Amino acid sequence: MQNFRFFSLIWIALVLSGCTGVVETVQAPPGADQSVAYPQAARSDHKDMYFGDSVADPYRWMEDLESPEVAGFVAAQNEVAIPYLASIPARERIEKRIDELWSYESYRLPVSEGGRYFYRRNDGTQDQDVLYVTDDLSAEGRVLIDPNTFSDDATIALSAFSVSPDGSLVAYSTSDGGSDWKTWHVRNVATGEDLDDLIQGTKFTGVSWDRDSQGFYYSRYPWLDGGAEGEADDSMQVKIYHHVVGKPQSADKMVYAITDHDTRSPYAQLTEDGRYLLISAFDGYQTNGLYYRDLSDPSGEVVRLFDDWDALYYYLGNDGSQFYLYTTRDAPNARVVSIDVADPNGGLREVVAEQDEALEAASYIGGYLVTSYIKDAYSKVSVYQRDGEKVRDVDMPGIGSAYGFSDKASSTETFFGFQSYTVPPSFYHYDVASGERELFRAAKVDADLDAFEVTQVFYRSADGTKVPMFIIHRSDIELSGDNPTLLYGYGGFNVSQTPRFSVSRTVWMEMGGVMAIANLRGGGEYGEAWHEAGTRLQKQNVFDDFIAAAEYLVDTGYTSPNKLAIQGGSNGGLLVAAVTLQRPELFAATLPAVGVLDMLRYHTASANARQWSSDYGLSEVEEEYRALRAYSPVHNVAQGVCYPPTLITTADRDDRVVPWHSFKWAAEMQRSQGCNNPILLRVETRAGHGAGKPRWMIIEDLADKWAFLAKHLAME
Repeated sequence: MQNFRFFSLIWIALVLSGCTGVVETVQAPPGADQSVAYPQAARSDHKDMYFGDSVADPYRWMEDLESPEVAGFVAAQNEVAIPYLASIPARERIEKRIDELWSYESYRLPVSEGGRYFYRRNDGTQDQDVLYVTDDLSAEGRVLIDPNTFSDDATIALSAFSVSPDGSLVAYSTSDGGSDWKTWHVRNVATGEDLDDLIQGTKFTGVSWDRDSQGFYYSRYPWLDGGAEGEADDSMQVKIYHHVVGKPQSADKMVYAITDHDTRSPYAQLTEDGRYLLISAFDGYQTNGLYYRDLSDPSGEVVRLFDDWDALYYYLGNDGSQFYLYTTRDAPNARVVSIDVADPNGGLREVVAEQDEALEAASYIGGYLVTSYIKDAYSKVSVYQRDGEKVRDVDMPGIGSAYGFSDKASSTETFFGFQSYTVPPSFYHYDVASGERELFRAAKVDADLDAFEVTQVFYRSADGTKVPMFIIHRSDIELSGDNPTLLYGYGGFNVSQTPRFSVSRTVWMEMGGVMAIANLRGGGEYGEAWHEAGTRLQKQNVFDDFIAAAEYLVDTGYTSPNKLAIQGGSNGGLLVAAVTLQRPELFAATLPAVGVLDMLRYHTASANARQWSSDYGLSEVEEEYRALRAYSPVHNVAQGVCYPPTLITTADRDDRVVPWHSFKWAAEMQRSQGCNNPILLRVETRAGHGAGKPRWMIIEDLADKWAFLAKHLAME
């Protein structure tokens, strides 16, 4: 639901050192496969002191991503990894099947503004989704923005878009080569032409239009001292600006900045009635601030409505001075409350009480409240009156993930999507007042999805906690203990792993593989208490949950250690790397992608990366340092241990989780590997953390990974 507007998404900037890095090709260590000559990086004697501990950082020079030494290291690693992967006999067949299965027409949720509907569509062959507009949902839309024309290799993506209230203009952002840096443009809907407006210096921000469609609010970083025009400094906080359409960005007025705290960043949203400017202050994933400005008040005062940083507060909508909010205050599973800002001393009024299930999201639509709960890791959606009286549960096509329900106080019309592991995405037009649901579009995938079965199991972690896991596979497999199995996990930042359709996982299961998705602590499946149980000093719980999931799959006869692989990206890349080091004998292959792997220095990359400390903690705090040091992948590689075959993947333009995390860990793993299992580092160029990747690049990446598994899990 777009209600919450988690004005953050996660995660760069770099700290340079004086160490000169030199890459030299050396033979693998004794006992390793002599056919693999690892590009081993030079090691310096750099050390840092943490609370009396001297901690080596021999690859500090890798943090200078612009250096020729790092470029040489990346090139040398790719010269090993790319031919290795290309030589696997199954790779070509796997890539062909992924390409075939991906060739289906797909849509995203429509947006309604000014009597027009805007939606993204892909005909199944396009590298980037295309934005369409139509006046009639039953009619074919016309192309409004086609990002496939932005560059020859389709690596410039349409990142986000926001339609003006009258439907005449679209502000849209582009991302070049996967970067989190966004450039905003404004397009005339009637003519299909861009105006001269250009907004730079932004990450992780949307735009919020004025009610007269003449301008919008956005947040940007300060300009970089001595930098090129439009180059911003993401080591600083953002400030809120107002842009008037038709004027240059240099004329934009700074509206609000937080000056009494150096890590909190403000993001703006104008209420639908145009009276209030809501300001959400972000500084991590467990608490936030919520402020507002009454635009009818000539004083311009910003009222800090919630500034104790004791819970999460997300604005849903308003009826005059009555604000409706999602909050975790006094409710770890979250609830919906209201407050009259004309009488703030009246306090909070409970509208929808906390329930046994976690409230994942909520919306205020046409005078109704739509709540989306997670029940044992799948969606359950209900509609309530403003007084808290329940109207109905929203009928879903099955057990899976529901999303959307974008909020609009002036209309009961909305859209939602539904999907599950064996049901491709379907999109519905929904009226919250009547409960009428009408199918807008449904994807049709050329695969026998009825051949797969989904089972949800519950297993015990090391401390006895019951953890859910979904297992999906072909119906005809036998529990012989010999099934190639891929276990996926994330376990962080309150992100819930609910059932989603995946082309790549479908291909994996067609290959005879079992797919398992564990709902680890650190996620949001059971509310804030579940999230907190996998953070900071309790982060080891996440790794224990994942290890217990692997042991369950072995103990119950699905697979065995020589047939079990693990996969995760970003925070999940940290998960896979940490577990690889803690239990190397349990896995036959590992796939850590774009991982956060140097836990003592992750926060030095950018102001945004420092805000991950709500989950990780900081090495500047002694007890948190000791917890981080105990599992940090870069600091826990043991010399001479036989680690499983590992394919580390990252991208040279990833400015969210900077690639030096993967560079450092790969160098140390290759240096220390004690057997003939390969440790490969594959670095994608013209790509970032993952968002905006063109179709062709995604397919190549998946083919590499599945081929690597096919080889090392001995799949026929």
